[in-house]
Amino acid sequence: MDSAANTKSLSEVHSSVETRGKRSFWKKLMAFAGPAYLVSVGYMDPGNWATDIAGGSRFGYSLLWVLVMSNLMALLLQSLSARLGLVRGLDLAQASRANYHPVVNFFLWILAEIAIAACDLAEVIGMAIGLQLLFGLPLLAGVSICVLDTFLLLVLQRFGMRKMELFILMLVATVGLAFVAELIFVSPEAGPLLKGLVPTVPVGSLEIIIGIIGATVMPHNLYLHSSLVQTRRIERNKGGVAEAIRFNLIDTGIALNMALFVNAAILILAASAFYSNGHTGVTDIKDAHHLLTDLLGGSMAPALFAIALIAAGQSSTLTGTLSGQIVMEGYLNLRIQPWLRRLITRLIAIVPAYIVIAIYGEGKTMDLLILSQVILSLQLGFAVVPLIHFTSDRKTMGSFAIPLWMKVCAWIAAGIIISLNIKWLGEQIAGWAETSPYPGLIYFVVIPLAIITGLFLLYITFFPFFKKLLHRKTLTPEGVVKNLQIVTEKPYKKVAVTVDFSSTDSAAISNALSQGGKNAEYLLIHIVETAGAHMMDTEIEDMETSTDKSNLEKYGEEIASMGFVVSTELGYGDPKKSIPEIVNASGADLLVMGAHGHRGLKDIILGTTVNAVRHKVKVPVLIVKP
Repeated sequence: MDSAANTKSLSEVHSSVETRGKRSFWKKLMAFAGPAYLVSVGYMDPGNWATDIAGGSRFGYSLLWVLVMSNLMALLLQSLSARLGLVRGLDLAQASRANYHPVVNFFLWILAEIAIAACDLAEVIGMAIGLQLLFGLPLLAGVSICVLDTFLLLVLQRFGMRKMELFILMLVATVGLAFVAELIFVSPEAGPLLKGLVPTVPVGSLEIIIGIIGATVMPHNLYLHSSLVQTRRIERNKGGVAEAIRFNLIDTGIALNMALFVNAAILILAASAFYSNGHTGVTDIKDAHHLLTDLLGGSMAPALFAIALIAAGQSSTLTGTLSGQIVMEGYLNLRIQPWLRRLITRLIAIVPAYIVIAIYGEGKTMDLLILSQVILSLQLGFAVVPLIHFTSDRKTMGSFAIPLWMKVCAWIAAGIIISLNIKWLGEQIAGWAETSPYPGLIYFVVIPLAIITGLFLLYITFFPFFKKLLHRKTLTPEGVVKNLQIVTEKPYKKVAVTVDFSSTDSAAISNALSQGGKNAEYLLIHIVETAGAHMMDTEIEDMETSTDKSNLEKYGEEIASMGFVVSTELGYGDPKKSIPEIVNASGADLLVMGAHGHRGLKDIILGTTVNAVRHKVKVPVLIVKP
């Protein structure tokens, strides 16, 4: 590899699954298989069902080409996402934080959170509808039950990445097999089906087309994929990275084509069962289920339909949770308790579902589903444009920067998505201005907001051309290593001290050294708390882990240069668990910890590490305030 590509940023990836040493093609493929299947579930969630059923029932097979085009876009963009994660060891949110001003990153984070909430909204409604169809539960009760799956991901994470991938793959297989059976029941005609692959835009289909694109090419999946590919341990050289990119492309192609089959099956089912029988007004999932019962009799088709809907919603919920955690950590470098992060995301989705169902009734849930997919499409440009910029940058990607033909295709895909959104939004605003009883609200709030959003997208698009003018010093994921100000004195034989690469460290280490003096040994402890570290424990080896290790070694070298005996140790995952384990195993007779000074609400959000640790260690704990 050349010098630019041989830096750590080009080869640092997660390493939870071993891919090295596997000689046969199929063994290597199985080792790399997994991340794309987790991503693919987002392409067959209940939001897709809404747009596919509406498209098939209203326009027959004529929008099949949109699904194929969307799948090609998804394949291209997801491959760019995987490339970014494999080469730079950064997910899309981390790469954005490393390149943009904090204010820009804050707004990008807000937009990403809106997209994740919209996706979760679709999953909540889809799950609730599936439960209603299968068990007869009221929709509000089904929405309430969806709160209970909040902690399912936290349970699955304990079993490791491979088992989580297997669980989700089982859900995906359930959806796929259900629709194989559905297609056998409806027996679609081959001629009209093939004609639907020819691009046409029926009158009134623009919103459905945009919804299909938004439901297929999902922004949160770009963040997710760039993180998940780092779970594979690869050779740290040009050949190893190239091999990883190649096998991940195969994995992505297989997984997304499975998702295309499911989406096409839903649209074909709607076209064959409803459009062909004159039921062109079917836009509701529940109506689709009931009509299947009427048209196909008492067969298994309606039950399979409901089971597949529940499986699709549940699998999408799990991957949406991971995306939310990745986005918050990447953009803001903020880690809150995993259960709280999941609960916040789910409540943001449940509240609008409750309001719409309570005020407008269950009949409006389909409109809410389609709207959620349009929101996803509107946000997509703010994820796609930075992704293209990052993967095109030869300075950071080295020889793995995307070639010209791929760059052109990516910009064409981005142009199609953004131009369709502008056209649809313009038509919507014009319609609102004509029909709204409060036109002033449209002219003085909605239109200015749309203009500001458009200008922000232009800024993101042309940012590389004036990046030098707005350049700022890039921080490492955990912050900058501080210069230590050491004060020394005496007693203990072995002193452990926790560090987090903040201004607290100088005070904590100074107090530790003053307790033991130069006759004692010192152990510096830092815990890697990323989403990957929580899942993969000691097997994680991403950019943040490498940076933390390097920073910890710098601390150790600086202290050792002063004549102290010092060693370092990294822990992984939950500091409340990892710190006591390390301290108790080390034989230390004192633990020194820095206190951040937050209390009350911040304790709930950020956690109370100090209190949890001091009850689990067997030695005195010295808590130092900066």
